[in-house]
Amino acid sequence: MKNQAMVRTQIYLTRREHQSLRRLAKRTGRPQSEIIRAAVDYWLERKTMSGRAQILDDVAGLWRGRTDLPDFGALRIEADRVPPVRGRR
Repeated sequence: MKNQAMVRTQIYLTRREHQSLRRLAKRTGRPQSEIIRAAVDYWLERKTMSGRAQILDDVAGLWRGRTDLPDFGALRIEADRVPPVRGRR
C-alpha cells in the first residue's frame, strides 16, 4: 500500500479474533495492520461490487435459458478429439 495516506483508526476484536490474527501475522510474517487492511479491501470489494466483481455479477447467467446456442459439452468433446497442430500448444 505504497503512496497512500494512512488514517489511524481503532477497532475492537474478540479475544478469539485477536489471537487468530496474531497467529496469522506470525505465520505469514505480515503485520497485523496489513492483514486487516487486506481483509477490509476484500470485504469492500465484495460488498460494493466494484471492479471485477461487478463485471462477474453483470454477466452471471448471461446464456441461461438460451435455445439458439450449440451444445457446448458436445463441442468440447469434439475439440478434444482434434490432434494439436505442431508448434502450437
